[in-house]
Amino acid sequence: MRRLLSCLLAAATLLPGCAATVPTIEGVVWQIDNDTTEPQGDWQRLGVRRLLVQWTVVDGTAFTPGTSLPAGEKMPDWQRIAAQPWAQEVIVGLAGKFDERGARGDIEGLVQLSVQVAKTPPPVRVAGWYFPIEIDPTWAEAARLGPLLQQLPRPLWISVYDSANVGPNELASSLATWLPNDVGVFFQDGVGVHAREPFVAVDYIKALTRKLGKERVRVIAEAFRPQVGGGFRPATLEELRPQLATYAGYPIYLFEGPRYVSPQLVQGLSAAQQPR
Repeated sequence: MRRLLSCLLAAATLLPGCAATVPTIEGVVWQIDNDTTEPQGDWQRLGVRRLLVQWTVVDGTAFTPGTSLPAGEKMPDWQRIAAQPWAQEVIVGLAGKFDERGARGDIEGLVQLSVQVAKTPPPVRVAGWYFPIEIDPTWAEAARLGPLLQQLPRPLWISVYDSANVGPNELASSLATWLPNDVGVFFQDGVGVHAREPFVAVDYIKALTRKLGKERVRVIAEAFRPQVGGGFRPATLEELRPQLATYAGYPIYLFEGPRYVSPQLVQGLSAAQQPR
């Protein structure tokens, strides 16, 4: 009886352990490295039809054919990936670096390299492009990126997060002062690193939507949690289900599909969805 009452009271905030309907998930993110070149999953069971590739060139190593750069230890099977139901459309990541500070210190070089990379995309159905520089309030020179983004193909996306907790309105207002008005934003919800609760992440999504427009905003739901001893582990069904339910009505992308969203987790999330 006590637990039932607790769940009823928590219905508005969707606390873990209480019933929460999982909405349709639009996409999954794939972060390529030498150890993860063959993404496998059944994410289409959640409604996923879009794949966001974090990058196709990272630290000077190419994971797509057609460039003059050294190739990764194993090239992804792009034709197999393009045939997957969860990759009917692909947002292709351009050139980036694993180290955030290093990437921010070389944005001009990464833009120039990205221009070249975009000329030889992998053989997938390209739905857009993603420039893998992550924006947050601690990067004082972020506005320098604005004019540089004009060189890249469209539709174009970047990602943003709030490590300084400046708040939704300040983050959105600052971004709107320099971001080209035809560039979209993936907001990293911060739930996986325990930076905030999902209901607070929604405030950010709403603020970004007000400033940039609905079609320019997507949410990246972090499908991981800190692991005892360091690093990260996949989020459990009890952790991820209410997180996703909170974002109902918004375009959701799971980070990161191959590492954290297993068939077992998909099965549990799928069972919590309404029939489509």
